[in-house]
Amino acid sequence: MAGIYLHIPFCRKACHYCNFHFSTSLRQRDDLLEALRKEIHMREEEGRHLQVETIYLGGGTPSVLKGPEVGDLIRRIADHYNVADGAEITLEANPDDLTAPYMVDLLAAGVNRLSIGIQSFREEDLVFMNRSHTGQQAKNCLVEAARAGFRSLSADLIYGVPGMKDDHLLENVALLSGAGVDHVSAYALTVEPRTALDHFVRTGKVSPPDEEQAARQFHLLKQALDATGFQQYEISNWALPGRCSRHNTAYWRGLPYLGFGPAAHSFDGERRSWNVAHNPRYITAIMAGTRDFEQEWLTPVQRHNEYLMTGLRTRWGVRPGDMDPPGREAFLAGVVKYVERGWVRQEEGSWILTDQGQFFADGIAADLFLEEG
Repeated sequence: MAGIYLHIPFCRKACHYCNFHFSTSLRQRDDLLEALRKEIHMREEEGRHLQVETIYLGGGTPSVLKGPEVGDLIRRIADHYNVADGAEITLEANPDDLTAPYMVDLLAAGVNRLSIGIQSFREEDLVFMNRSHTGQQAKNCLVEAARAGFRSLSADLIYGVPGMKDDHLLENVALLSGAGVDHVSAYALTVEPRTALDHFVRTGKVSPPDEEQAARQFHLLKQALDATGFQQYEISNWALPGRCSRHNTAYWRGLPYLGFGPAAHSFDGERRSWNVAHNPRYITAIMAGTRDFEQEWLTPVQRHNEYLMTGLRTRWGVRPGDMDPPGREAFLAGVVKYVERGWVRQEEGSWILTDQGQFFADGIAADLFLEEG
């Protein structure tokens, strides 16, 4: 199983918290689409032996593309790669882009799953984050998506926003669970370098996110989603039974994927590569028949550490039996203290974070990392 990711690096508006690669200028939109088409063709050999089970259009905001443009990209992938019948084809979208006619076009293009950047239904939160949509647009797009015929809807939420009370968060969850959403991704508001939020915090314009609020709301969110039938399968992701994101699950399980577009990453099991995060440089290189990219070959230690970092975030955990002997011995010795604290538990040969341990996932994984010898 493999996935293909297309990075669409355009947004109509810059969210204050976002540090992904994007541009709010659409001047190079057509040139970049042409470069994307060419890269899909150029790298056909890399995917010759892969069966593609998922296609994911992310960004940026892929919903700035027209339906026929999305369809053209999907068709070109199908022309050059072995795309499985029933492949999961996801498009990230903002609520204000999801009009009824546009969603009909997306279905005709081959998209069968929407990942919608709701973040919150509360106007004060949306203004604070500088989102491009309103709470009413968020509610409307979920109704229209179901009416258009989408049977797989994912929604993003952000918690820990200054001024967001616990009741506000629970209202957001209730609105999603009653609107046909089968997957929820939820993230704590964080201050990323070189973002507007980073500037606001450093200059004292806003207070930094409250860690206590974030921790409390994480557990409230988990309880509320669990109560409505959602299952947490990764620290930030919940799904109704059988509705996990196949694309992201492949990332967490270390399966290969190809990434097209500026800043997009690829992984073949041993080597990781990433395209230049610069639209003009990306376009120039691809149109000249080359790639402007960097790459690294992962050492056994790096592969072990990545397995810990990703696996511990999931409900499947990590299995010492899947580790090389040195890594297995080090893991079993190091994990004891986290079991004693009640942060890690053992279940059918897997080591899994407990509810309490989930909030310390990255720190636990880092502490258990191997060092290069």
